[in-house]
Amino acid sequence: MGRIDYVVSGGGRLRGELRVPGDKSISHRAVMLGALAEGRTVVEGLLEGEDVLCTVAAFRAMGVAIEGPVGRRIEIAGAGREGLRAPGRPLDMGNSGTAMRLMAGILCAQPFDTELVGDESLSRRPMRRVAEPLAQMGAVIETAEGGRPPLRIRGGRRLRGIHYEMPVASAQVKSALLLAGLYAEGETAVTEPAPTRDHTERMLRAFGYDVATAGRTVSLRGGGRLQGTALRVPADISSAAFFLVGASIAPDSDVLLREVGVNPTRIGILNILRAMGARIEMLNERMMGGEPVADLRVRSSALRGIRIPEDEVPLAIDEMPAILVAAAFAEGETVLSGAAELRVKESDRIAVMAEGLAALGVRVQERPDGMIVRGGRVRGGTVGSHGDHRIAMSFAMAGLRADGPITVLDCRNVNTSFPGFAELARRAGLPIEVVEAKG
Repeated sequence: MGRIDYVVSGGGRLRGELRVPGDKSISHRAVMLGALAEGRTVVEGLLEGEDVLCTVAAFRAMGVAIEGPVGRRIEIAGAGREGLRAPGRPLDMGNSGTAMRLMAGILCAQPFDTELVGDESLSRRPMRRVAEPLAQMGAVIETAEGGRPPLRIRGGRRLRGIHYEMPVASAQVKSALLLAGLYAEGETAVTEPAPTRDHTERMLRAFGYDVATAGRTVSLRGGGRLQGTALRVPADISSAAFFLVGASIAPDSDVLLREVGVNPTRIGILNILRAMGARIEMLNERMMGGEPVADLRVRSSALRGIRIPEDEVPLAIDEMPAILVAAAFAEGETVLSGAAELRVKESDRIAVMAEGLAALGVRVQERPDGMIVRGGRVRGGTVGSHGDHRIAMSFAMAGLRADGPITVLDCRNVNTSFPGFAELARRAGLPIEVVEAKG
């Protein structure tokens, strides 16, 4: 399969009303809990990206009847907590660390052996952080060298609840332990060093499962039942982030982003951009499937560099590539620290963003846990995305204010989280071409 590159002409503006695809984190969890529930679950607004489709395929391979997705709608005939069957083949999680880590929590409690595999990028990502606490619950999970995928999970293990104090804030580790806790004897409790996204807790409650939260500790007791339900997935704030940044940096821009999830554990991007001077309004706030949503209006503004508060970093970790592009156009210096987690994402996002910004003439100083970006003029040029979907879309938006065209290499993986990105961005005013390249 040939390489896909983006070529963005310098200049442009973003205008109009848009709805970005459904939230990826919530979509994964809806499929997983719907498969484990009793009765039928209907999910509207599902992200039909490659990562979520891998999760759908995995549960189909374990005997769960799933209709769709068609028109972002899916129907799941839940197998119940004990109803999964041995898949007979490795389960491919594609590019998704979320899916692999959460599935490990579910599969370590099954009566059969399983193997979780992924693409080249996922196969480099650390899995010991989830395998080790699951082992404390009684799971047996073998990793490849260095704690990397594939994960070989031994079935037939009796799990016991534990109280785990996480050394590093991670919604994926927390969620994996809670999902394993559905099957464990007694209580499973997780204490976080800092708040992380709470989609798993909210969705468990939507499926009728009792989850307790006290301060930074979340807990549940094993042995309960999940009841099928109807859900609507909000638009993904991580996907909205590119348009929030694009409309902020491009003159004469005015965009309304419909139905965006504004979970308090995910709005670091809004807090950081507003601190930089962005004009972002939250309109028509409401609840959707247990999640808060709003329409976000963003207009062009003069951004200024800031020291990004470290307590906002976990709330904006996936949006940080887009924020760093905003920093390149801000007046003065932006300092990012406390973000070492970026080095173990789909790429080493600190190194890759520093390399790409430098290629566009931006003065940047890389640090072990972040970087310093000195804003100013951004010239055209060629940057490599290293196959990372969020890097690719962030640099595409930089073309709105660059002095010349920007070519972003290796953008095929955008389809893992944002199918149709180039078409939607072009409709809003981004002068983007998708080029099929060989090699």
